Amino acid sequence: MNLLHFINDFFSDSTHWHGYDGIPTRLREHLQYSLIALAIAAAIGLPVGLITGHTGRGGNALAFIATGARALPSFGLLVLMFILLGLGLTPVMIPLVVLAIPPILVTTYEAMRSVDPSPVDAARGMGMTEPRILFQVEIPVALPLILSGLRSAAIQIVSTATIAAYVSLGGLGRYIVDGLYQHNYEKVVGGATLVALLALVTLAVFWAINRLAVSQGVRRSG
Repeated sequence: MNLLHFINDFFSDSTHWHGYDGIPTRLREHLQYSLIALAIAAAIGLPVGLITGHTGRGGNALAFIATGARALPSFGLLVLMFILLGLGLTPVMIPLVVLAIPPILVTTYEAMRSVDPSPVDAARGMGMTEPRILFQVEIPVALPLILSGLRSAAIQIVSTATIAAYVSLGGLGRYIVDGLYQHNYEKVVGGATLVALLALVTLAVFWAINRLAVSQGVRRSG
């Protein structure tokens, strides 16, 4: 049986659309884990990236932190947190947040440093305060790159949130883990397909956000 047959059998089976193990339930759980992790990572990475990028200080430290965070294996960190903290959502959130912070942090910093200094100097010459310069001059210009960092982090989280199933939580990874245990490759392929589709949807969502949030002038100059 080939891959397309596995996919067709999985999605055509009505039992996969109802109940606690149904696709809507698992998709909702996966989205919940992903959105929580992205929100926490953005709450940490965006302010630090914006401030360090605005001031131009701390770039080397950010690069060191990002490199160290990227070197940590998500699954290994999950196992370690599970041993230390036990069951629950926290052991899953920690590796997902650690995975998502570097692209947000580094891209936001680089986005701020790439802003043309001329309008920033002009704003200072007009007497604008530093917070106003940050939010009214620099961020609107840097927004496309900032969104690209958030997009990269979101896709990594969506793709990696399957690890939640290894510590008895839900999400789309449940199909992959349970399918492997049961030697049910229809379920494995179906779960992997759902994760891939969700990653594509995430790309589309950020494309739409970019179209709505970034001014036409900035998009043309980019």
